[in-house]
Amino acid sequence: MKKKYISMVLMAALTASTLAGCGNDGSGAGGKKTSSTQKDSSENSGGDNASEGKVINVYSWNDEFMRRVTAVYPEVKETSSDGTVTTLKDGTEIHWIINPNQDGVYQQKLDEALLNQASAAADDKVDIFLSETDYVYKYTDAEADVAMPLTDLGINPDTDLADQYDFTKVTASDVNGVQRGSTWQCCPGLLVYRRDIAKDVFGTDDPVKIGEKVKDWDTLKATAEELKAKGYYTFSSYADTFRLYGNSISQPWVKPGETVINVDQKIMDWITTSKEWLDAGYLNKTVKGQWNDDWNKAMGSKSKVFAFLFPAWGIDFTLKPNWDGKDGAWAVTNPPQEYNWGGSYVHACTGTDNPTLVKDIILSVTGNKDNLLKISKDYLDFTNTKSGMQEAAKDNKTYASEFLGGQNSFEYFTPVAENIEIAPLSAYDQGCVELIQNAFSDYFQGQVDFDKAKSNFETAIKERYPETTEIKWAQ
Repeated sequence: MKKKYISMVLMAALTASTLAGCGNDGSGAGGKKTSSTQKDSSENSGGDNASEGKVINVYSWNDEFMRRVTAVYPEVKETSSDGTVTTLKDGTEIHWIINPNQDGVYQQKLDEALLNQASAAADDKVDIFLSETDYVYKYTDAEADVAMPLTDLGINPDTDLADQYDFTKVTASDVNGVQRGSTWQCCPGLLVYRRDIAKDVFGTDDPVKIGEKVKDWDTLKATAEELKAKGYYTFSSYADTFRLYGNSISQPWVKPGETVINVDQKIMDWITTSKEWLDAGYLNKTVKGQWNDDWNKAMGSKSKVFAFLFPAWGIDFTLKPNWDGKDGAWAVTNPPQEYNWGGSYVHACTGTDNPTLVKDIILSVTGNKDNLLKISKDYLDFTNTKSGMQEAAKDNKTYASEFLGGQNSFEYFTPVAENIEIAPLSAYDQGCVELIQNAFSDYFQGQVDFDKAKSNFETAIKERYPETTEIKWAQ
């Protein structure tokens, strides 16, 4: 039964009978045959790569990992103009296979490839794949056996990755504590605000003074009234605050081995507060959710939105491209509560025919302090090196950000990172996070009542995950 359950979680898009077959005959990603393939790969990982394949297939949802690899991996020779192929100095090609994360598309495409991994031709096999915190648990499951233990690859987490933040190592591990992935990122979140709006409303844009205005939710609510009085919104959307509540849940959306969806009290608190703040005029009613055109425009110079809640990747990958003004218009300060948003975990796929190069890439991008500091300097990423980030927090010259007007954001990111306690995870997190926001968006907008929004969520979650049997709501 456990094998069948794992297979169903791994590939919800396929029928239950197909998945059961994959789990039982050992021909799919969850079967016993891939374990022997993994053993063969690990035995070869200590040698040279002369006998390995000449194509490394990397599955991801955007080009962020590609940009980091090409920036710091010393074996890179060139990357094609369309960004789909990177050629290494020995002639090996890295093929970047990108599918969008939204609506579970990336996972569906990845799962299809994983289920065909054992029978795929050598140069068609998945070698590296990425997962997000929202669904990393699904892929690090020991019985799913799709992400190789790092020790089988020849990486010792206790020594090779000793400088990583502990919570990232726990997040990338299975229930037995075996680390099956690594990340170059640590994703503490801050409040990122417009300096011009701060000066107009508060008479200052000093991060310390603004930090006092947003130091907790009660203080921020009073500050929201000040912003509203001057014609500004505190945040663009109710979705902007979700991660702070979602990162504080006390139980996973789905407990291990169960099929019951648990809607935590913190999620109910987000619903209540979001409705209150939207009705009070602290949020822009025209911005419905995130990752859409209205949300992107809310980051532009004509917007009346004061702040966003972002980790470092959000500043570099989302805010900066959407800003149409001069550098120096934004600054960072402490958030109303500590939180973590995201994290891209890099996994060596069971059955890879390129274990030596895969190991080398993972260590170069996630375990080399000099490379991580280069990523931090070039991309504003808060990287996964404790000692490195402590150094960066004190180096206002090297790590001053032109985009943030010369501010050293690491001074603010570092203390948040050191206090992060990751929320309990499940394989269902991405769908639950997306669908709860979608369902209650209509409620916030006054299009449906509260009970109808609950009903809509229950319908949507069962469509996404047919194996779920019940939805339990916190009272």
